[in-house]
Amino acid sequence: MGRLRMLKPERAVLRPTRAAVGGGRVEVDRVRNRQAWRRWYSTARWKALRWKTLLRDAFTCQMCGRVEPETSKLVADHKRRHGGDEAAFFDAANLWTLCKPCHDGAKQREERRAEACR
Repeated sequence: MGRLRMLKPERAVLRPTRAAVGGGRVEVDRVRNRQAWRRWYSTARWKALRWKTLLRDAFTCQMCGRVEPETSKLVADHKRRHGGDEAAFFDAANLWTLCKPCHDGAKQREERRAEACR
């Protein structure tokens, strides 16, 4: 049996997530800092609020009316963008239940259209 040999990588180095700034300081990637609110999705507070929203809406997509008993196929979606505002993020009145196809399709197109009009 022959020996396996290593394949050469197409790119030698990946882009760094940290960049050196004058004076020896290190600046963390700005995109990650701007979206620190993404960590809120993994908190117990969010998970409890998501479950309450799914129960309140009876596991029914509020856009197409489809009942989905498998909760992994449902999304607790923000009606209005929260923009990193913690109060708006955890506001139960700002949440509704959507199925994955509606959330990933119709809702995303709607949001992109609204952004283009700004």
